[in-house]
Amino acid sequence: MLTEVLLGGFVTTLSGVVGFFISKKITSANFDIYIDQAKAKASAIENEAELLLHKSNLKSQEIELEAVKHYESAKDRAKKDLHQREDDVIRKEQSFRRYKQIEERKIQEESGVVKAKRVDLERNEKLLNSLKNKYEIKIDEALHAIEHSAGMTQSEAKQVLLEKMEEKCRGDVAHIVRRYENEAKDTAKKKANYILAQATSRFAGEFASERLTNLVHLENDELKGRIIGKEGRNIKALETLMGVDIIIDDTPNAIMVSSFNLYRRAIATKTLELLIEDGRIQPARIEEIFQKVSDEFEAGILAEGEEVVADLNVGVMHPELMKLIGRLRYRASYGQNALAHTLEVAHLAGIMAAEMGGDPVLAKRAGLLHDIGKALTHDIDGNHVDLGADICNRYNENSVVINAIYAHHGHEDIDSIEAGAVCAADALSAARPGARREVLESFLKRVTEIEEIASNHTGVKQAYAINAGREVRVLVNATLVNDDESVLMAREIAKEIEEKVQYPGDIKVNVIRESRAVEYAK
Repeated sequence: MLTEVLLGGFVTTLSGVVGFFISKKITSANFDIYIDQAKAKASAIENEAELLLHKSNLKSQEIELEAVKHYESAKDRAKKDLHQREDDVIRKEQSFRRYKQIEERKIQEESGVVKAKRVDLERNEKLLNSLKNKYEIKIDEALHAIEHSAGMTQSEAKQVLLEKMEEKCRGDVAHIVRRYENEAKDTAKKKANYILAQATSRFAGEFASERLTNLVHLENDELKGRIIGKEGRNIKALETLMGVDIIIDDTPNAIMVSSFNLYRRAIATKTLELLIEDGRIQPARIEEIFQKVSDEFEAGILAEGEEVVADLNVGVMHPELMKLIGRLRYRASYGQNALAHTLEVAHLAGIMAAEMGGDPVLAKRAGLLHDIGKALTHDIDGNHVDLGADICNRYNENSVVINAIYAHHGHEDIDSIEAGAVCAADALSAARPGARREVLESFLKRVTEIEEIASNHTGVKQAYAINAGREVRVLVNATLVNDDESVLMAREIAKEIEEKVQYPGDIKVNVIRESRAVEYAK
């Protein structure tokens, strides 16, 4: 039994050894096949690489040859261009040399001419001096001959002549003196009567504020706080943008808008009323409403001017003139509304011209335009007479109209019945009792002068006199005026106001410099 077991183990062991050797032999044969295949592939890859290398060498040689060709071509072109430029420079040099030679010859010729003329001039000057001396000698000889024949010297003859002329002209001088004395007496009498008539038509206790404020009604006093805004930003934006003084006091359900400029005050009042009605009171909304109201007023004054021209039936008129006529509603002279005064003058002038045999339509047209320059005096420097005449000349108005504009203030003599009617109507309208008030006009003149002084400085965008003329608010261009210059500008404006304007109390000069950046998201 043991022998069988040992025999079986031996057989098994021998079979394993034999299988191992057979398996190893088969594996070794497979490895040889794989090695041969790998060598074949490597040889093929090597051949292919050599072929690609050969092709790339050929390609690089072609590229190199092409580059050499381009280089040679560019080199030839550059040489050709260089030779051409050199030829151009040589030709220009030759042309310049010829031009220089020609100019030098011209200068030499002109120099010779100048020298010849100088010699002639010196010769003529000497000849002239010689003739002058001879002339003076002849004059002296003639004077001596006259003195000898007259029996008196030159000074004695002059004295006799002056005495004779004085005797002859004494009567004429006396007549002229007497005529001017009579004219002076008549003028003084008329002036005295005019002053008396003006004085008796006015009353004491006049206050400028009566015609310098507008009242805006509020539904409740809570709106005052919204108008003022947080830290006063709303009221500051209103006053800065509109150039008025907004007075918020204890008056129930009301605020006051104060400004000497009627047009500016009317726009501010309408803007406030729309803001109160809208309820959204903030700086951005204030600017939007103010721009809208300003545009509406510009359109409104043109419509009003057209209506006035149509009602008076004075013919066709330029739109710019009609716009200025509408603007006269917001202009006052000595407390008298300029448009009301203009209409009064136009009607009176038409009636008087018709009675005197003139042209009533032309007289009404001249009366309507005689004070048109007052609509420009807030925006342009100059007196209203010259401004009115210039604007009417620009739009080809009748010469009678121009003469009436100049004559109603004595700048020209009256040349026609119509112009005379306008002058008389202007005097009647202005002189009637209660028509004008001197206190208001002097105040308006003072605050206007303050605004003009501030506006004349470089870098100023806008200037507003507010607070009854006790403060001037100056808005400057932030890009032109820095902080230090704004302080200096405030000092200069205050000094100029002190020198040129008469005023009671103090005037505060407030220079405002604001830098604003605006962009739109699209």
